[in-house]
Amino acid sequence: MAETEATLLRQFPLFLPQNRSKTVYEGFISAQGRDFHLRLLLPKDLQLRNARLLCSWQLKTALNGYHHIVQQRMQQSPDLVSFMMELKMVLEAALKNKKEPYVLPSPPKFYSSLIGEIRTLGWDKLVFVDPCFSTIKLKADVSGREHLITVKLKAKYPAESPDCVVDFPVPFSVSWTPQSSLISIYTQFLAALESLKTFWDVMDEIDEKTWVLEPEKPTRSATARRIVLGNNVSINIEVDPRHPTMLPECCFLGADHVVKPLGIRLSRNIHLWDPENSLLQNLKDVLEIDFPARAILEKSWLRGLLTSRQSFNIIFGECPYCSKPITLKMSGRKA
Repeated sequence: MAETEATLLRQFPLFLPQNRSKTVYEGFISAQGRDFHLRLLLPKDLQLRNARLLCSWQLKTALNGYHHIVQQRMQQSPDLVSFMMELKMVLEAALKNKKEPYVLPSPPKFYSSLIGEIRTLGWDKLVFVDPCFSTIKLKADVSGREHLITVKLKAKYPAESPDCVVDFPVPFSVSWTPQSSLISIYTQFLAALESLKTFWDVMDEIDEKTWVLEPEKPTRSATARRIVLGNNVSINIEVDPRHPTMLPECCFLGADHVVKPLGIRLSRNIHLWDPENSLLQNLKDVLEIDFPARAILEKSWLRGLLTSRQSFNIIFGECPYCSKPITLKMSGRKA
C-alpha cells in the first residue's frame, strides 16, 4: 500500500488525499501542458468500481466523447495508480484529437483497447506513448540489459500489422493477424531477446575485458569489434549473431612483421576452437595471447611516443591507433 501511495505521489503530485481514511482525493491532472481539476470519492472498501469521479467543466469538455471509456477504466483498473495513468492517457488522446480537427480521430474503442493491452502488459513496461497512441515504446530487462521496442501503429490497427523498431543484429519481423495485439508483439520481442542472449553475452565480455577501439559506443546491433592486441597492432572481428561462439571473421591490422605471426598462430591452432567456450577465451587460446587492458597499454606505450609530454604525474599524448588525445594520470609512488 505504501509503495502504491508513493507511486501515486510521484506520478501525480497535485492529486492528494483529503482525509485520513483516503476515501477522498482532490487536485489536478496534467495533460498537454494544461492542468485539470478533479475530485474522486471512494467507498470505505476503496474499490474503484464503486467510486465517483467529479470533473471540472474544463475536464468534462476535454473528455467529451470519452466518458464511457473513463467509466470502463474505473470499473476494470486494479488500483488508483493504474486508473490515474489510464485517465491521463485518455485525456492526452482526447486533447490531441481536438487540436487537430482535420485529422480523423481514432474511435474511442481504439484507445480503450490499447489502454487495456498496456495494463495487461504492465505499466512498468511502458516507456513512452504519444498523445495519438500511434507510437508506443516498451522495454524489457533481460540478463541485466534493458532493451527497447518502438511500435508504430497504423490507421487500420489491428487489421494492419504495425511497424516495429528494435536494436537487433538480425532482422525482427512480427507474426501478425487481425486478432493480434501489443501483448503478442511483446511476447515475440521477449523470444527474440532470449535467442540473442548468448550473442550479447559474448559482446559484453569483449567490451568489458579488452580495449575496443571501434565502435566507441557500440549499439546492441553492432556485430563488429576492433580490439587492441598490443603496440600498433589490432584485430577486427565480425561475429555471427546466430552462432556467436563460432570462429568469427578475423582481420589483423598492423605492420607485416607483427601481423604475420598472428595469422600463422590462427591457422595452426584453429583446431583448438571450442564452441563450448566463450569467444574471447577461444581467441586467447588460438592466438596464444592475453588481451591487454586499456590502462596497462596506455601506461607502457604512451611514455615512449614522440608526441607525448608529461606534466607532474599526468602524461598527455595521441593514440597511435586513432590519433585521438589521451590523458593518463600516473601513480605518485615510485616503483
